[in-house]
Amino acid sequence: MKEKTRVVARMKRIEGQVRAITRMIEDETYCIDVLTQIAAADKALKAVALELLDSHLDHCVRSAINQGDEDADEKVHEASAAIARLVRS
Repeated sequence: MKEKTRVVARMKRIEGQVRAITRMIEDETYCIDVLTQIAAADKALKAVALELLDSHLDHCVRSAINQGDEDADEKVHEASAAIARLVRS
């Protein structure tokens, strides 16, 4: 529960960043400043994604493997696909 609360708080901060970027565009802020803020928001989202992936590996995948679940291979494949999507982005 503590982890969920922390991730939700981070996402709310990112949401605020994105709203601020929208205001910057509406106010015709210098393009480079807007791009800098977009890069910061992108980095923040990737950090959350990595935290969620780590949690998934630590809980869901590890649990499936330890229990010998039939879907353990699928969990590993899902994690691998998620990593590939993150690397491509």
